[in-house]
Amino acid sequence: MNNSMGRHWRLMTSVASLLVLAGCSGSADLSAVHAEEQRPVKRYDVVQSLVSNDKVIVAGLQNGAVLVSSDGGHKWRRESLDSASMVGLTTCPDGTLLGIDFHKKVWHADAEAAKWTSVAMDKPRVPLTVACDVVGRWWVAGTRSQIAYSADKGASWHLTDLGEDAQITAIQFLDKDYGVATAEFGMVFVTEDGGQSWNRRTDMPNEFYPYDALYVSREHGFVSGLAGQMLVTDDGGQSWTAQKNTTGAPLYRLFELNGIPHGVGAGGVVAYLDGDTWRPVAYPDQMPVFFGAGAAVNPQKAVVAGGPGGLLRVIAAAGQ
Repeated sequence: MNNSMGRHWRLMTSVASLLVLAGCSGSADLSAVHAEEQRPVKRYDVVQSLVSNDKVIVAGLQNGAVLVSSDGGHKWRRESLDSASMVGLTTCPDGTLLGIDFHKKVWHADAEAAKWTSVAMDKPRVPLTVACDVVGRWWVAGTRSQIAYSADKGASWHLTDLGEDAQITAIQFLDKDYGVATAEFGMVFVTEDGGQSWNRRTDMPNEFYPYDALYVSREHGFVSGLAGQMLVTDDGGQSWTAQKNTTGAPLYRLFELNGIPHGVGAGGVVAYLDGDTWRPVAYPDQMPVFFGAGAAVNPQKAVVAGGPGGLLRVIAAAGQ
């Protein structure tokens, strides 16, 4: 018997012996398995989106559920949503919640993140971003530079095709008339008539790929991109200027907390805007993890960030 066959025989003998011993010892102890099943946050969860209102924090997952916390992120409950993959979440003026499913559905829930219902939509083919404007219309944008809106809670949809082969990665309304959509290749589209028409503004430089955009007024907005790039406009997207990002990390989500722009991104980074410079928020036990989602938790003056592996962290904002 050669050495290879000998090693194989010894391995098979060892495995057989372990099986016999396991059988003699009675039933396997599955208590750890059962305990894991009871936990609302699973190790296989991937947090893709986050949002908060005055009552709850909601985390949208990849695998058919959302997580909801009503105590500032200390405890979570799990809400099953069929096979949903919740890639975006937002709030409406009445506090209700709106989400988009990768599988071409729009989800709606009350302000406590209960009573989830869904409606199907055909276009955009892949929804990537969602907004709810000040009069309660639902907006969804995504692939093929398509924007759809509903004024009747998803009963009917109106589609605008901007005619570009580009993904719209962020859409935001500042009031009932003025909205901004940010797309691949540095494209920026603006509506000033409530979405009846969209006009292309000056492209961001170097075919900038935007991860997210945050407008704080019609004129003033920020966009995050590849390799930690940050841009700012002070004239509603007519021109763009680079900003310094001392974290060096790409920021995948931008949001405002207590009037200060914040972002979360690669390497476990939480950043805030200090003057014209993005700086890191120092927090305990920072790990080199991937924060793919983030939101402001205003009553606690904190940031909630999430990512793969069931990762959810509530982090005190800068200066708190």
